[in-house]
Amino acid sequence: MVRIAQQNDWVVFIIIGCIFLYIFMFRSLQRDATVKEFLLQQFPDATNNFLSWLIISFVFSLLFATFLSQFIPTVPKAVSDLHFFGFELNRFGFTFFSVLAFYFVRNLFTYIFFAGTGTIKKWQIFYFTAAKFYFFISMLLIILCVAAYFYDLDHHRLLPFYFWGILFILFFKLLYYFFHPNGIMPEKWYYKFLYICTLQIVPILVLWKILFF
Repeated sequence: MVRIAQQNDWVVFIIIGCIFLYIFMFRSLQRDATVKEFLLQQFPDATNNFLSWLIISFVFSLLFATFLSQFIPTVPKAVSDLHFFGFELNRFGFTFFSVLAFYFVRNLFTYIFFAGTGTIKKWQIFYFTAAKFYFFISMLLIILCVAAYFYDLDHHRLLPFYFWGILFILFFKLLYYFFHPNGIMPEKWYYKFLYICTLQIVPILVLWKILFF
C-alpha cells in the first residue's frame, strides 16, 4: 500500500501571512509596541484599537478554521454545489467562512447587547479588552496548527483533550471578561446571565451544528 504524502504548504502560507499581519499591526497601528507592551497597555494609552481588533479577529478566525478544518467530516452538498468562477469550497474554505460569519454575527449581537442594556459606552473598552484575549489564543493556535499538520499525532486519541481544552478556554474567557479590571460587562447579574446564554452558549451550539451535522 502506497501512502500519499499530504501537502500542507497552504498551512505554512497561512501562518506566515498571519505573522506578517501581526508585524504590520505592531509596527504601524501600535507604534512599534512589543507584545508585552501591547498586552499590558491601558485603554487611555492605546491607539487604533478598532483596526487592531479587526486584524486580530481575522487572524483568529483564519487560524481557528485552519486547525478545525481537519476534523470536519465533509462539506454539505448544498455548499459544495455552489461554484464561484469554477471553484467550490473545500473543508477549509467551508470552515473559514462559517467561523468568519459566526464571529461577525456574534459581535454584531454583542454590540446590540451593549446598546440594549444601556452600556454602549463600554463597547470600545470591550473590544479593546477582547482583542488581547484573542491575540493570546491566536498565538496558541499557531502552535497547535504546526503540531497538527507537521507532526505525526493521533488526533482521534487527542480529541478529548482538544474538547476539554476548548471548554477550559471558553470558561476562562468568561472569567476574564467578568473579572477584568476594565469592568467591561454590565453590573447587573441578569445581564451577565443573558450574555452567557445568548452570546456564548447558543452561538457555539449553532456553529457546532453547522460544521459537524
